[in-house]
Amino acid sequence: MQALFDIVSPDALVLAIFVTVLAGFVKGAVGFAMPMIMISGLSSFLPTETALAALIIPTVLANVWQALRDGARAAVLSTLKYWRYTGIVLIFIMMSAQLVSSLPQWSLYLILGGPVTLFAVLQLAGWQLHFRSEHKVRAETLIAAFAGFIGGMSGVWGPPTVAYLTALNTPKQEQMRVQGVIYGAGAVVLLLAHLQSGVLNAQSTPLSLAMVVPSLIGVAIGFRVQGQLDQVKFRKATLAVLVVAGLNLMRKGLMG
Repeated sequence: MQALFDIVSPDALVLAIFVTVLAGFVKGAVGFAMPMIMISGLSSFLPTETALAALIIPTVLANVWQALRDGARAAVLSTLKYWRYTGIVLIFIMMSAQLVSSLPQWSLYLILGGPVTLFAVLQLAGWQLHFRSEHKVRAETLIAAFAGFIGGMSGVWGPPTVAYLTALNTPKQEQMRVQGVIYGAGAVVLLLAHLQSGVLNAQSTPLSLAMVVPSLIGVAIGFRVQGQLDQVKFRKATLAVLVVAGLNLMRKGLMG
């Protein structure tokens, strides 16, 4: 416990728990956004690298739970179906995680938040993004590379991925499972990468471990809400979360 309070005050810990439960709830309801909410919320009162460290272990466990909700066989099938996207994300996360201290965070927030917000607003307005079959591999490669590159430095690679799955009109249950697989694999790589980068260390690990239970409580509540959403409502809720998340990332970038 003393190691935990060496990095956060009691008041900051209470705030961190609140932010993490909220992030877990949204994660359970729409399948993503936990790292976004945690990094944006926690970094408002903690150093950015501490906030990034705090989300790493909860993100791994939440995504493992999400990926395995329909059983291991379904998770394996989803992994095989999206192997190219997942692999590219992992490669770019590992590479860009080593640059976490070399680029200003505000630039990452703007680079990520702008396109995500625009995509979600256009989708809610009725515009539909479709990939022609001959362009699908190229689009998949570019989006995955972008997601992984941003994710390694910011801990956030969900928005480009969910935008891609939404554009493919992925059914709700499959989208939840695929997101768990992709984000879970990415979270493991992020953990390993930031053990190497030094972001996750003896000082910051106790905070990340302390956020595990609050995150899973939030996820459990969110799963119950998600089960009551039909495909149309799920898609609209997903896009609404993307808009809010994207605008918040842009706000942080402009204030940075």
